[in-house]
Amino acid sequence: MSIATKTGDDGSTGLIYGRRVPKNHPRVEACGTLDELNSALGLARATAAEKFVGENLFWIQKSLVDVMGEVGVLPEDLPRYAKDGYKLVTPELTARLDALVNEIEAQNISFKGWATPGATHHAAALDLARSICRRAERRVFDLQAAGELPNAEILIFLNRLSDLLWLFARRVETNGGLA
Repeated sequence: MSIATKTGDDGSTGLIYGRRVPKNHPRVEACGTLDELNSALGLARATAAEKFVGENLFWIQKSLVDVMGEVGVLPEDLPRYAKDGYKLVTPELTARLDALVNEIEAQNISFKGWATPGATHHAAALDLARSICRRAERRVFDLQAAGELPNAEILIFLNRLSDLLWLFARRVETNGGLA
């Protein structure tokens, strides 16, 4: 099977379970922004000098695939999605981010006021991922506000993730990009 299916030539795209929507549909915007975030996290992981940050970015990327999956399902298909064994975003997933936030905040990282991205390649990649995460939050909020995304935990997860990415970048700057 070719990657070029040509099914989107009419301006539509497929969601999970074969539902088709216009390519500018708010759900597609949210999924696309989450995909951009995952790519930015990959860049941040590729530039990571600290094992702690790199390993945590990897599991976050894996978790983000679950987030994208759930966002890519229309509300009427969610029961089928869960029945098929796909993971949903849970408070436990967010709690793992909370634990990392607490761990980093307990360290002697330095920050005052607004950050200016670019102190190191890795910190800049983390800040890029953070800003994309904030955009993903806005896209997900739009879906939730329209009643199109019933799981409120997704927005909480993304909010916490953007906080964590900010802290990761400050940690990397404080440590000079070194382990």
